[in-house]
Order: sequence, then C-alpha cells, then structure tokens
Amino acid sequence: MSVWSELAKNQRFAEGRHILDLFAADDSRASDFSVRLGDMVLDYSKTNIDRGARDLLVQLAQECGVEGRRAAMFGGERINETEGRAVLHVAQRAGDDAVITVDGADVMPQLREIRARAYAFAEDVRQGRYLGQGGAITDVVNIGIGGSDLGPAMATLALAPWHDGPRVHYVSNVDGAHIADTLKGLTPETTLVIVASKTFTTIETMTNARTARDWMAGRVADPAAQFVAVSTAQDKTAAFGIAPERVFGFEDWVGGRYSMWGPIGLGVMLAVGAQNFEAMLRGARDMDQHFCDAPLDRNMPVLLALVGLWHNQICGHATRAVLPYDQRLARLPAYLQQLEMESNGKRVDMAGRDLDRQSGPVVWGEPGTNGQHAFYQLIHQGTRVVPCEFLLAAQGHERDLAHQHKLLVVNCLAQSEALLQGRSLQDARALMAAKGLDGDELDRQARHRVFPGNRPSSTLIYPQLTPFTLGQIIALYEHRVFVEGVVLGINSFDQWGVELGKELAVALAPLLDGDDAAAASKDPSTRQLLDYLRAHQNG
Repeated sequence: MSVWSELAKNQRFAEGRHILDLFAADDSRASDFSVRLGDMVLDYSKTNIDRGARDLLVQLAQECGVEGRRAAMFGGERINETEGRAVLHVAQRAGDDAVITVDGADVMPQLREIRARAYAFAEDVRQGRYLGQGGAITDVVNIGIGGSDLGPAMATLALAPWHDGPRVHYVSNVDGAHIADTLKGLTPETTLVIVASKTFTTIETMTNARTARDWMAGRVADPAAQFVAVSTAQDKTAAFGIAPERVFGFEDWVGGRYSMWGPIGLGVMLAVGAQNFEAMLRGARDMDQHFCDAPLDRNMPVLLALVGLWHNQICGHATRAVLPYDQRLARLPAYLQQLEMESNGKRVDMAGRDLDRQSGPVVWGEPGTNGQHAFYQLIHQGTRVVPCEFLLAAQGHERDLAHQHKLLVVNCLAQSEALLQGRSLQDARALMAAKGLDGDELDRQARHRVFPGNRPSSTLIYPQLTPFTLGQIIALYEHRVFVEGVVLGINSFDQWGVELGKELAVALAPLLDGDDAAAASKDPSTRQLLDYLRAHQNG
C-alpha cells in the first residue's frame, strides 16, 4: 500500500476523533507537536495529526525526494526544468563566505557587488548625498507588480518601527487611480521613482513608469535623473534615460516572487537602511540553515508543509487562512497568495502528466482582530472546515500601549482555543437556560450558539517582529512552498498560468478602439462587453 493510501486510511480513522482526545491521551502532545528555531515556535498540536500520521507524512517527504531536491536547489542545479534555470533566491541572503556555483561558476561575487552598490545608493539617498532637483529625497515611489511589489511592500510595512529614511510608496495596478492617488500630494522635485521590471517591458509597470515620468516632467528639468531601474535590460533602461549607475540587475535564477532579498528590495533598503536589511537577510539565512540541517521530523518548513498537505490533499480542505495577529503583517496574506498560489497552483507534474490529486490550496486571510469581525463566523460555524494559521508576537513595539497588545494576544489564543474546543449543544442549552429561556425557544436559541469545534489550527509565535524575525518568517514560507511542490511532483518555480491572459489583453486593445472585424472572432459574451465599453468609454 502506498504512503498516500496509508495516510488516507489514517484520515478516515481520525475523521470521527476529536483533537482534544489526542491531548487527553498524551500529556506531552503540545511540546512534541511543536518545533523550535531559536526563540521561534511552530505549534501544530491543534490538528488531528497523530504520531502515526506524522511518521507517514515524513516518510512521504523522504520517498518524494525532498532532501535530494533541497540539496539540488542549494547546489545551483537547474531544478526549474520547464525554463532551464537554477533556483537561487537563497544565494541572495547567503553569508559572506558562501560559494554557490551555477554551471561551474561561483555566482556570489557578482551578487555581493550588486548588493553593495544597492546599499551604497540607498545610503546616499538616506544621507542626502544623492539629491533630487529640489533637494533631499523625501519620497520614493516603487513601481512594479507581482513579485516586484508584493514582497517589498509587505516588508516595508512590517518594518515600520525601523523607518528612518524617505517615505516609500508602492504602485502596482495599471488602473490609473493607483498611481494618481499615490502621486497626489508628493513633490516631483524631491521624489525618487524606482521602476522594477526585469525585462523593462512589463506592460503595467512601464505604463505607470511613463505616467510618473510625465508627472515629474511638469516640474523637473531632467525627470530621468530621479529614476532608478531594477532590471537586466540595460538597453531599455538607457533608452528610458536612466544612467547605468542607477540600474541594478538580478539573474534569471531569481524568480520574481522570491526576489525581495536583492535589488527588488531597494525600497526596503531606503526605508530602513542597510543594517536592518542585513538583519532580515540573516534571519532568512538562519531559517535556510535550519531547513538544510534539521531532521525532517523536527524541521519547521518541512512540518509546516506536511501539515498543509495533510489538510489539503488528505483531508480535502481546499483553503487555508493566514491570520497574523500583528497589524504590520497586514500584507503577509496577500504576499503568500502569490508565493503559494502562483508556485503550486499547477495541474501537471514535472513530466507534463495530469496530477492525480489536488495541487495547492486557496490562501487568504486578514490580520486579527479585524478578521474576527468579518469572516471568523464562517470559520467557526460554517459548513466548510478552514485550517487556520495564526502568527503572534509576544511583544509589540508600542510599550506605552502594552495593554492593547495584551488584548491582541488573548484574542489570538482565544480564537485557536475556540476552534479547538467549540461549544456543545448541552453547554449552549445551559447558557440559554441561565438567560431564562425554556422549551422550544430555549432549544432554538441554543442551536444557534453551538460551535462544532475540532477545527484545526497552527500557531507561529515569536518574541517580537524584528527585521531578523521577518526574514525567518518569509524564508519559512518559501521553503514550505518548496516542500509541498516536491511532494506533489510539480515545478513550483514557473508560472505559465499568467501568460494567456497577457497575450489576450494585447490582442483586445485594438478592439476597444473599434476594430469590428477582429471583434467578430470573439465569443458572444466578450463581444457584448466590448460593445458596452465602446459605447460608454467616452461618456
């Protein structure tokens, strides 16, 4: 019998079991079903995974070659097979003495040189040595999309207590409202614009970049002098007017959604400085080392991945909620949506065969306690089970508001406890009886107050959200995605699913301008929508 079949058998047995029964049978469950890295703890004991299931999950990871694939990634092998590329985002945060080769050549000297240039430029801006045409830079606008936006935008918000540089804003949507609302109130003479596009052809990014240049040209004699490019297309950046010393490239073996550790993180560097950015890299490197060295059954990224596989592929729970009880991680769920759903939202394996099981889950979430007043109703009493992943810092940064952080903490703990314990009909009836109800009305009201409980969650807890901790968290989730992809047999590092819509968008553009012959080839719904838009777009 295959490991997958054994896991399915275990799950069928667990289906009628309450997680509380696992705690009752094992005094050490909480500690045994937790894993530590320094002061960070991942507690996955509030799941229906027992020792037998965990052993099977670890066996699954071994049989699927997680350890060998991990060594291949860190060794610079071309594990992104559909694009023929290595996968070396980990090199961007490797230590000063690291040697990582691709096709026999050490890639680290060039990475260090680019990082040093980026740090030097960031410090020149922060210290007022690089000036705008109206004085010191007060604002930075990072224009990108996807990986060149979600990661650095998330990290910039997360590290707000360390902001001591210019204000950094992020623009991604091609909707003109995004850039218009961002530029409103900024001063062109003291604004720096970062254009983040590897090819310098991404239509959303370049459209916004030209809009920003036109805005700046209204007040600045040489607008391109206040532009920076994160790109490898130096011919195109030169044509745009950006001087070579303000162009920072990165290799094709750094995928967009894994790229915030290098020049794509320039906005973060400008906001918090090189020292704090380095601390974030050290945190990621700490998680990298743990991922490489820890045995699979005590390995935080591996266990987080195996818990996810248990819930999605074995139990059939199609979504997972990421719930940071840390306001400054408000953009983490959106960042993880791309990281996980673009990486593992595939339908064929590495050999191009249809998958014989579900691929990655739908990832969503909001920070607590906001989510409690939005969608927790469904999580607690809805008909679908949604595995929850809580993130919580023991301390906040606002010491004078410690009472508010205490309230945040108890809310997080209460939510995971409520998901676990629930409330029985008997307890609900007693609650209603205490309010003076009886008979049919008591029973009716009580049933509205039943919580099924036995709903799984994990909690990642850490002392405080710092640059180092943030690096650990992001690397943890990166490696989790990697492990899930290896077990599913898919390529987590391409994203062909985004291509078709781009191609069709280019073809649709002339149709909006009245190309009736081309419009006739479209399906009836699209033709109807085009007719409506052409009738109203100039209204």
